Amino acid sequence: MNESQFIRDIMNDILRGSNISFDDAEALLSTDEVLTLAECANEITRSFNSHKVDVETLLNAKSGNCPEDCSFCSQSSHYSSWINKYPLLDKKAIVEKAEAAKRAGASSFCLVCAYREPPENDFQRICETISEIKKMVDINVNVSLGFMTYDRARELKAVGVKRYNHNLEASESYFAKICRTHDFQNRVRTAKIVKDAGLELCCGGIIGMGETIRQRVELGFSIASLAPEEVPLNILVAQKGTPFQDTVHISTDDILRTISVWRFIMPTTILKIAGGREVHFSDQGRTALRAGANGLITGGYLTVDGNKASKDLQMIREIGLHT
Repeated sequence: MNESQFIRDIMNDILRGSNISFDDAEALLSTDEVLTLAECANEITRSFNSHKVDVETLLNAKSGNCPEDCSFCSQSSHYSSWINKYPLLDKKAIVEKAEAAKRAGASSFCLVCAYREPPENDFQRICETISEIKKMVDINVNVSLGFMTYDRARELKAVGVKRYNHNLEASESYFAKICRTHDFQNRVRTAKIVKDAGLELCCGGIIGMGETIRQRVELGFSIASLAPEEVPLNILVAQKGTPFQDTVHISTDDILRTISVWRFIMPTTILKIAGGREVHFSDQGRTALRAGANGLITGGYLTVDGNKASKDLQMIREIGLHT
């Protein structure tokens, strides 16, 4: 059997409701038939998710001074990255950003804060702010606040949060290479807590940090085991001052293979091409949206600029998709 037929046979199994094996996923991630892999991932996406693209904007609502030592992150207090650091923004400023996101065409607005876990005063301010957004703006509100307890997750749901973001970031076998202040199971625990509390889960990771192909597959299966509604796939953008500042970019083909294989692993989820999209894709993500991705983040990331929403929405229309 040739390689293209092997890819199509696995696709057909998935379309019939089967799951891909770890060994087959690893084989796909090593294939030279990138175009066939992307086409098959796109067919899976269209079959399970139609032609809709989920468009989200982020707000870095509390920047820097994070006590964790994640090697990829310029917001860590362990590194000198010279980013703009500030405490939690006030309610008015955050609501205005949510209103702007809605006007720009985003379907969801994610409030992100650099905490290990929020102090109680900040957490209550965040809840009050979310309540105000839900009164004022017709937009889905998501949050990313670090580690979470069940009671706090229930409180977030009560004030109207739709989805909680807590990425695994790297595979369990590679995690100690990127972080020492907490471990992989700490992240898994919070992901399970927010699901148990009735929130939807957004859980993804970062590729291009020196991990092996097998570890990218391992990460994909670990994420899939948590049944997240949304999976952001980030590509490392090396930040000055961090341990990964001199990391060499992975190839576009490697990125496309990973997007496609993660779609084979998770056929029904929102697979969102996230941080690093504008840096690594000269076409700004058109290829990724035809290779398994069905979501994107627009307007910038936490410490990295991104496209304007109007540009991304035009791109989506031009390739025959919609929001």
